[in-house]
Formats: sequence, C-alpha cells, structure tokens
Amino acid sequence: MPKKKEYILKDMSEEELLELADLFKMFADSTRIKILYDLFDGEKNVTEICEDIEMNQSAVSHQLKALKTAKLIKSRRSGKAIYYSLDDDHVKTIIAMGKEHIEE
Repeated sequence: MPKKKEYILKDMSEEELLELADLFKMFADSTRIKILYDLFDGEKNVTEICEDIEMNQSAVSHQLKALKTAKLIKSRRSGKAIYYSLDDDHVKTIIAMGKEHIEE
C-alpha cells in the first residue's frame, strides 16, 4: 500500500507561512484585484489604470505601492512616466485559479 503523502505545510517554516498569508491578503481587496486584472492586458501608467477602473489617482497609487511591495507587480520608468505590469505569470495563475474555484 502506498505511503500517504506528507502534508506540505510541515515542510514550511513559520516565516514562510507568514509570507504566504501576507501574499493571500493582497488578494483580499477588490481594488487590488481590479488593478491586477487591468494589467492582464500589459503595462500601463497610473492614469490609464485610473481611467480603466474608474478610481482616483490617490487610491490607485496607494494600492500600486502595496502590490509592488508584495512583488505582484513591477514598474519601469520612461522619462517622467512610470509603467506598471504584472511581475510574472504566477499572478495570472493565482487569480485564474481563484476565479475557477468560486465558479464551481
């Protein structure tokens, strides 16, 4: 009889568990989810994001900072403009899996 697979969290340190919890907290805000969805289409500046999700620049900038700190988005400067994009495809995967889960 095959041995039962070990529970994956036994291999995680307390620090890793806290980091994972912090990551999932980033997905607990609908404004952050809207921003992430908006960036699925590619990089955009703050003005474009504000127009797309119909929110003011102050609120969007605050959430962009949180998303960048969580390494869910990245930025690049071009002259005076800053462009934001998803950090990698893992972000799309996490959101897609969450969406699939709630649709079951």
